[in-house]
Amino acid sequence: MDVERIGADESGPERLDEHGTWAEPINGNADGGGNGDGGGNGDGGRAVGQPHRWDDGLIARRVRPLPARRSSQPPPEAWPEVASPGRAGGPGAADESVEVLSAPPAPNGELRTSAGTGTGRFNVLSEPQTAGGEAAGVQVPVEPEPEPPHAAPLAPPLEPPIELPLEPSAEPSAGQPLGGGRSAARHAAASGGGGGGGERGLGTRLVALRELVGLSRTRLEQDTLAEAVRVLEEASARGRLSRAHTTVAIAGPTGCGKSSLFNAIAGVQLSDTGVRRPTTSIPVACVWEASERDGGAEGLLERLGVPPRARRRAHGRTSDNRILGGLVLLDLPDQDSMDPGHRAQVDRLLKLVDAVVWVVDPEKYADALLHERYLRPLAGHAEVTYVVLNQTDRLSSQATEELLDDLRRLLDEDGVALGEYGEPGAQVLALSALTGEGVPEFRECLEELVAHRQAAARRLAADVDQVVVALRPAFVVDGERQPEGLTVAAREEFEERLGVAVGAAAAGRTAERVWLRQADAACGTAWAGLARWQARRLSARRGELPEGPAGAAGAPAVPVPPQPAGRPVVEQAVRGLVDEVTSGLPGDWARSVRDAARAGGEVLPAALDKAVATVKPPERVRPRWWTMAAAGQAALMVFQLVGLCWLLFGLVVGGMGADRWPAVALMVVGAVGGPLLAWCCRLAARAPAEAFGAEHERQLRRLAADHGRSLVLEPVAAELLRYSEVRDQYVLAASRQP
Repeated sequence: MDVERIGADESGPERLDEHGTWAEPINGNADGGGNGDGGGNGDGGRAVGQPHRWDDGLIARRVRPLPARRSSQPPPEAWPEVASPGRAGGPGAADESVEVLSAPPAPNGELRTSAGTGTGRFNVLSEPQTAGGEAAGVQVPVEPEPEPPHAAPLAPPLEPPIELPLEPSAEPSAGQPLGGGRSAARHAAASGGGGGGGERGLGTRLVALRELVGLSRTRLEQDTLAEAVRVLEEASARGRLSRAHTTVAIAGPTGCGKSSLFNAIAGVQLSDTGVRRPTTSIPVACVWEASERDGGAEGLLERLGVPPRARRRAHGRTSDNRILGGLVLLDLPDQDSMDPGHRAQVDRLLKLVDAVVWVVDPEKYADALLHERYLRPLAGHAEVTYVVLNQTDRLSSQATEELLDDLRRLLDEDGVALGEYGEPGAQVLALSALTGEGVPEFRECLEELVAHRQAAARRLAADVDQVVVALRPAFVVDGERQPEGLTVAAREEFEERLGVAVGAAAAGRTAERVWLRQADAACGTAWAGLARWQARRLSARRGELPEGPAGAAGAPAVPVPPQPAGRPVVEQAVRGLVDEVTSGLPGDWARSVRDAARAGGEVLPAALDKAVATVKPPERVRPRWWTMAAAGQAALMVFQLVGLCWLLFGLVVGGMGADRWPAVALMVVGAVGGPLLAWCCRLAARAPAEAFGAEHERQLRRLAADHGRSLVLEPVAAELLRYSEVRDQYVLAASRQP
């Protein structure tokens, strides 16, 4: 079709078809015009690649009112449809029509803007309807998109969670027949044989990824989680928009024929073609609308940042157009353009569209920039990638096959080629947009892609795959030894070292000796008691410190206070615990555990000293047998005194003779029985003395263990539990199975 470009008036450039009918009316530029890259295209002055929340009323306030159109134009209420001579792929094709998606200027010169799309709830992708008319997916409230996006926190909040995005069923909608051949096998392999087994897989993975980010945002660097946050934000934004539309971008290097292929698919010239470079400076969109109940694509176009004057609609009067219903086709600027703004637009849009068509020509199909910067990093997105070798009309059939083989070899090295056994991968096609050869086959691929309505889900799944691969070093350590966590052995060893730090064993032995000496004092001979009393009296008279009940080398009458906690011993205990529990943990999580242990270990010695200073020994109950033993010692003392007096009386009076043996017997019984009774009492006192000392030792160990548990073990266990939960969420996010 010959299209003449007429001069632009104040309202912007327009185009006429061969019948003189308005085919592509274009809204005027704002504030002095522009090329679509800056603020002069009616997009509110948004710079290329800058996050933007579309249509908040700012556009209408900033755009200068436009003068009324010439009276020769049709009225804005009835934009005519233009009959097309057919597809560029061949003569006699069915007619199509294209119109501007954005509303024309109102008669009063005001620019019409659409309302915002944020609703606070969203349905992600395609959710099959149940018999009762309710969506099969789970709808969970979500906060509206923050504004401005660059001020958003590192990680999305854990509450409220996003809605589960469900992959749609592989069943086509009514009136949309499935294609056959290699593409159908590719889609069947990607979907696992249908939409039954993996419908909730993507939703589960996205929820797991959100939980993972929420649990990790204070433990990992922001740069580590930045891509995961972006994917979650994009999934949330995509889920609020039409799930009946599939956005496909045509990208490629300069002069490869992107715009020609775009026009060939649309069946009418929508995007400029020519020798001037760059030809395309802003993205141009053509929309094949879906059914009315599915809504329009305005929200998608606003999210993609397509200027209103670059939006076109293909009307669906033909069967071909009905099959393409729901397709949003974009013609992107050159990815190797000398203009940095063009490259920025391409990089931004490639992260937002559902599928990408890479167009190459015989000269640039092996371009290093294309393969190294785009195809190789996006190898995981092969399911939603098409590679088209254009301009085959310049080659012979044999040369075309040779180039295709070499192109497939390069794509195989990049990791995006279709697998040897039919695994999902990028489809490679050869065509000529100029002659139409191969265009119907490519259009069939687009028809199948649109019919399945799974491109958005597959794109998000590929994004999640790419994120989990990049995050693997942060959550998984490859090696034979896996992290064991806080084991019972590690905890017991730590508590044992804290007991050593507070001197629990020494304090227990001291308490045991005190008990024995008190038993000696209570059950010992009267002469030993007099000796101890005399020693204390002399010491007090000389001003010396009191001695223990066993003399100068004895222990005091009460247990001595335990020694202050040794800081080096505590630090060694903390280090040993950290080394044990962080073995096998990733670096960031090992550092997090180490920081938690170190924070508690710094205050632990002082806390132990303060607690130990207030420790009181266990309550001592005087055994009854001590009283009985003391009474026995008193009786034996009386025996000695009676026997001694008896002997002395006999010696003084004389004449005792054989009568002295009872007195001697009393003295011997008293002298031998007292020490013997004391020795027996000491043997009997050992068991309760050991129990008393052990109880005092346990008291100190429990005290040290309680402080160690609250200050060190619990924070460490909390970090390990957090890592365990994050690891579980990572496994869910990394799994493509429901």
